[in-house]
Amino acid sequence: MMAAPHTEQGGTMADNVKTVQAGYEAFGRGDIPAILEHMADDVEWEPDSVDHGVPWLTPGRGKDHVAAFFGTLSQLEFRRFEPQNLLAGGNQVAAPIVVEVDVKATGRPIRDFEIHLWTFGDDGNVTALRHFADTHQHLGAYRGD
Repeated sequence: MMAAPHTEQGGTMADNVKTVQAGYEAFGRGDIPAILEHMADDVEWEPDSVDHGVPWLTPGRGKDHVAAFFGTLSQLEFRRFEPQNLLAGGNQVAAPIVVEVDVKATGRPIRDFEIHLWTFGDDGNVTALRHFADTHQHLGAYRGD
């Protein structure tokens, strides 16, 4: 029997997939502390992205920033949030997500197909998360355009 493939960082891809799956399940329950416990203290949120002024797509670092990110989601009315698959390779997991939300302040809908890219460190904690989303659509809905 073959052993589970190890990532370049030390954990197994299967462990990383389980962590991401558990994170989405915790999100569905509103259990943000369960998500934060799998984040590195200096986790990068939206690395290598530009801050366009969309509160829930703001780059930052650290668990406090991640907690603030989840706080910004109260500005949205979630209609649909469905991970389609979890794709693993090396020390990363990619999750295609169908997202349908309405921005509460403007009433404008966002209907998007996003990719969430999770990166893991040696200890199995998330060191980075990047949302690949239709930023133009998010900004327009946030502004009420």
